[in-house]
Amino acid sequence: MNAATPRLPSVDKLLHTPALQALQQQYGTSSTTDAVRQVLEGLRPALRDGSLHADQVTETALVQATAQRLTERFAPRLRSMFNLTGTVLHTNLGRALLPQEAVDAVVEALTNPANLEYDLDTGGRGDRDDLVEQLVCELTGAEAATIVNNNAAAVLLALSTLAAGQEVVVSRGELVEIGGAFRIPDIMKRAGCQLVEVGTTNRTHAKDYAEAVTDATALLMKVHTSNYAVMGFTKSVSDAEVTAMAHERGLSMLVDLGSGTLVDLRQWGLPHEVTVRETVEAGADIVTFSGDKLLGGPQAGIIVGRKDLIAKIKKNPMKRALRVGKLTLAALEPTLRLYLHPEKLAERLTTLRLFTRPPADMQAQAEALRPQLQDVLGDAWVVETAAMHSQIGSGALPVDNLPSWGLKLYPASGKQAGRQLTQLEARLRALPRPVIGRLHDDALWLDLRCLEAPAQPQFEQQLHALR
Repeated sequence: MNAATPRLPSVDKLLHTPALQALQQQYGTSSTTDAVRQVLEGLRPALRDGSLHADQVTETALVQATAQRLTERFAPRLRSMFNLTGTVLHTNLGRALLPQEAVDAVVEALTNPANLEYDLDTGGRGDRDDLVEQLVCELTGAEAATIVNNNAAAVLLALSTLAAGQEVVVSRGELVEIGGAFRIPDIMKRAGCQLVEVGTTNRTHAKDYAEAVTDATALLMKVHTSNYAVMGFTKSVSDAEVTAMAHERGLSMLVDLGSGTLVDLRQWGLPHEVTVRETVEAGADIVTFSGDKLLGGPQAGIIVGRKDLIAKIKKNPMKRALRVGKLTLAALEPTLRLYLHPEKLAERLTTLRLFTRPPADMQAQAEALRPQLQDVLGDAWVVETAAMHSQIGSGALPVDNLPSWGLKLYPASGKQAGRQLTQLEARLRALPRPVIGRLHDDALWLDLRCLEAPAQPQFEQQLHALR
């Protein structure tokens, strides 16, 4: 390259331009400098092979490329999305949305010191469980409670504490797998317990439990089959029956409720799910359940039960490894307090509000959005309002659906319909706030249950990007 050949501007020259000075203020000098170098280096192969000449590269283009690179580098990986899948508690999308009271409490805890393990009465060290234990016990009827980071941890900790080196009797029909990573047999093994399966996949009788008890038995265990249902010729033994057998033999009874609920959902026209209080009143010594499923709070595993057994669990060295931080407790406490005002629960608890949205509201919403979406997609697509069914999700009430409404999108021409649907789904995912729907029956379904009115304007404003 001789002296007369145009050259790319130097890094230093670009950094002194007003536009890149502004980017340095926003992203820092080091990051901006790195981005400029990367942009220039990316052009050099084309300059060397002659497919690009330096005089074709404008300063404006270099600034824009640098800004784009910085934007991509500093963009958050965890992004807000529109969940139009029809699954309210979607594990991959973060499960329960927190009520505003919990959001406000988390912000407060993020920005100020808090009495996480400080006893304000004595001025000494406190127990972080004390922040919510009384409230949990009031709502469940249990004697004591402790909190860990999720329900899998709760089951692991309880088994490790109460049955390590001993046998635990479980019905074969309750050896659940959740999410591919939580399997009852595997958790038993990690907890140092020996699993004793009783009954068959579809039928377990009281005598099966009774005949399995030996001198090595520590616990009888019931696992709520929250993410599937066995239908037809079936038989199971109630929590109360198994508890009675355990206590007659001097054993403890552990119930893993999974997505435990604190209230009877039937009062809102939803299917019945056994409550934590019902399980405690049936005599269970230890009950574990999730905080971020039907309860509608942050991810947490809640262990409730007999005071002496909870005390043992809290002394297990693993408890410290599995404990929750201040943000979880900050979100959990106000969520639990909402249950003290049941008359307003369906309005203030986000999860329950989404469960109970009137289908007529979603139908009106679909009718308002349909022409807008049809306009941006054009004649190549058919956009229809359609009745559909939502599901609760995260393994809760797996065979029960919620009547819903939304939008059904499919190509006007049947040619390469599958490819067109896949491309449209990708375009929706690429929006500034990604939209996640559901491909089914040769159409893309956008269930509007989780698109509440305050978020609708943002959804509408970005539709133009689909053109």
